[in-house]
Amino acid sequence: MRRVATRYGLWALVLVLAIAFLLLGSGFDFEYVIPKRMTRLAAMVIAGVCVAYSSVIFQTLAGNRILTPAIMGYEAIYLLFQALLILVLGTQSLVLLGRNGNVLLSILLMLAYSGLIHRWLFHDGRNNVYLLLLLGLVLSMVMGTFTQFIQLKISPGEFSIFQGFNYASFNKAQPTQVIYSGLLVAAACFIAQRSLPVLDVLSLGRDQAISLGVDFQRSVRLQLALIAILVAVSTSLVGPTAFMGVFVANITYALARTARHRITLPMSCAIAIGIFIVAQYVVEQMFNYNTSVSILINLVCGGYFLALMIRTRGAS
Repeated sequence: MRRVATRYGLWALVLVLAIAFLLLGSGFDFEYVIPKRMTRLAAMVIAGVCVAYSSVIFQTLAGNRILTPAIMGYEAIYLLFQALLILVLGTQSLVLLGRNGNVLLSILLMLAYSGLIHRWLFHDGRNNVYLLLLLGLVLSMVMGTFTQFIQLKISPGEFSIFQGFNYASFNKAQPTQVIYSGLLVAAACFIAQRSLPVLDVLSLGRDQAISLGVDFQRSVRLQLALIAILVAVSTSLVGPTAFMGVFVANITYALARTARHRITLPMSCAIAIGIFIVAQYVVEQMFNYNTSVSILINLVCGGYFLALMIRTRGAS
C-alpha cells in the first residue's frame, strides 16, 4: 500500500509541478509564453522518459547500478559530430543544416554508431556485454580527446556555439522536433513495456535467465537497440543528459524498494521529469539563465546520491 501511495504521489507531484511551470509568471499569455513553455515541458517529458528507461534497463543488463548509457560513447560521438561541423562549416553550420537537420543527423549518426559496434561484437553469436562496455569506454575517451583537440582549433565565437551543444537545454527544442522525437520514444517504450517480464528475468543474471528459458542474446540485443534509440533522441533533442541516469535510477530503487520493472520504470520517469521541471524553473526564474540545467542537476542529484550512500553505509 505504501509503495502504491509513493508511485501515485510522485506522479501527482509531477502534475502539480508541470501546471506551476506553465502558469507561474506567465501572465496567462496563451499567445506566446505558455505555448513556448508547453514546448519546453514536452521536451522535458521526452528527455525524462528517455533518461529513466535507458538508465534502468542499461543497469539491468550490466548488472551494475553505477553505470549509465553514457559509458557507451553516445554523447561522445554526438559532441564530436558537433565539433566537426563547426570546424568544417564554422558558424554557417547552424544555418546550413538548421536545428531540425542537426537533430535528425545526430539521431541517425548515434544509431549508426550503435548498430556498428553491436554488429561487430555480436555477429559471431557470442554475448559480449562486458566487452561492449569496455569498448564503449575506450571509444568515449578517444572521441573525447579528438573533440578537445578540435576545440583548440576553432575560434572563440565558434567555441561559444559548441558550448551550447555541450550542456542540456530545453530552450532549443522546436515543436516539430518534439513531435517526431515523441513518436520515436513512444514506440521504443511500447516495445520495452511488452518485455517487462523478460527484463525482470534478465536482472537475475545471464545463467539464471538462460536456465529459465530466455533467449539471452536476442533479448540483450533488443534492449541495447532500445537504449540506443532513447539516448539518441534525448541527446539530439536537449543535449547530453544520460549521466543524470545514475542518480535517477538509484533514487528510484531507494523509493521503490523493489527491482521489478513494472514499478521502477514508471517511477523513474516521474522522478526524472520532476527533476527536469524544477531545474528548468530555477534556471529561468532564479538564475535568469545565468547557469545551465546540467549544472543544477549534477549538484542536486549528486548531493542526494552522496547522502544516500552515506546513509546506506551507516545502516549496514
